[in-house]
Amino acid sequence: MSSRGTKYWSSGAIPLIAPEMLGEVIAAASDIAIVLSLEGRILSVLVNAGHRSFGALDHWEGRDIRDVLTEDSQPKLEAKLNLFAEGGDSAKPVELNHRDGENWDFPVRYSFHRIGPDGSVLLLLGRDLRPIAEMQMQLIEAQMALERDYETQREYDTRYRVLSEATRDAFVFVGTKSGRVIDANPAACALLGVARSDLIGNAVAQEFDGRRRAEFVEALNLRAMDETAGPLEAEARRTRTPVRIMPTAFRAAGEPLILCRIDPVEAAAAGGNEMTETLRAFFEEGVDAIVFTDPDGVILTANESFLGLADAPQVSSVKGRSLGDYLVRGSVDLRVLVENATRTGQMRMFATKLAGEYGAQVSVEISATYLSEQDHPCIVFVIRDASRLEGVRKPGVAVSDDAMRSVMELVGSATLKDIVAETTDVVEKMCIETAVELTRNNRVAAAEMLGLSRQSLYVKLRKYGLLSRDGSGE
Repeated sequence: MSSRGTKYWSSGAIPLIAPEMLGEVIAAASDIAIVLSLEGRILSVLVNAGHRSFGALDHWEGRDIRDVLTEDSQPKLEAKLNLFAEGGDSAKPVELNHRDGENWDFPVRYSFHRIGPDGSVLLLLGRDLRPIAEMQMQLIEAQMALERDYETQREYDTRYRVLSEATRDAFVFVGTKSGRVIDANPAACALLGVARSDLIGNAVAQEFDGRRRAEFVEALNLRAMDETAGPLEAEARRTRTPVRIMPTAFRAAGEPLILCRIDPVEAAAAGGNEMTETLRAFFEEGVDAIVFTDPDGVILTANESFLGLADAPQVSSVKGRSLGDYLVRGSVDLRVLVENATRTGQMRMFATKLAGEYGAQVSVEISATYLSEQDHPCIVFVIRDASRLEGVRKPGVAVSDDAMRSVMELVGSATLKDIVAETTDVVEKMCIETAVELTRNNRVAAAEMLGLSRQSLYVKLRKYGLLSRDGSGE
């Protein structure tokens, strides 16, 4: 309670309320109390001891209350004052917004009471509405967040439903723990010969001949966890259609689920099953390393032999990486391989070195084949370990007999310095010819392979009379 307020209440101006009881009344009945004349002048302000957040309001005393109200609250106050001035009375509370300065305002709900011998003074008992306003604001924000989440969920649900209806692939969602169908698209229902309402909730194993629930779900789980495992062969019980099931395990809202993509085994493909299995076995168990990449050289999959050469622990550790990461000359070798394979369809016996995860280098020979007649074109690299051949090969660069004889004829007729220079020219010419041949006359790639600038390579080609070759790679 302010000192000025205490002085006013104890002066005897309002003898109906004992001064010693005033603090208890205010503490119990209100957060803030204002003694107001019918004209709207503030006679005294008292603040509850537990609501000091209002600050000191002694400077309000003597002022017109309209000066400390917002514009939207002033008409409500005027209506109340006119009602009391005309002799009326009202117990209905009024919410007024106070302002004290530019940025500070707070809402208060007041009840109006006549006091004094002639009733010419009003006592306004107010309750601070800021906690309620803050709670309402939090509630509004939470409601808006829920609405946004609901709209986002509805949007994703619509996208999922449209995709499910439009796709030609048949798929079902299966609960890992229950083994029951959670959802299925129309293509899956047609393939299995059952209505969607009858399929959902049923054990997925019941839709295939000779399958038990626990064993079938376990088989789906094992194939979903093993990236190298093939699809699960089964036969639809209702339509007698042979199918392949390709499972993918994932979690949604903490619940483990399996997405089963179901493909029918076409009759025309039945005769090729044996060859498909043979090629798969060759890929998985073959001695030579086999790598499938996209047209940019990014690894899609690789067999165990490649993992052994690259010292990689598993297929997932190499998938998504560039094959150039495992070549000693990196992007230079990869560019030569990729460009020649995509331009001519294949490249044979490219000699280079492969670097493992821990820096070990192995001499290899690489053949590349570009498979363009696919939905997703790719390049197949067959990589053969050539480290054993390195031991039986003669060191250095193989020089032709004619070149060697021309060098030997210089002995006795030229100094050793001139003979060495002539030999260097012979070796340099052979290296350039080899690089041009390996790159299929792609001179940009040949320059990168030799570590020369493009201009230096042209100078040397002109020097050795090799410039007349078809320069398709320029």
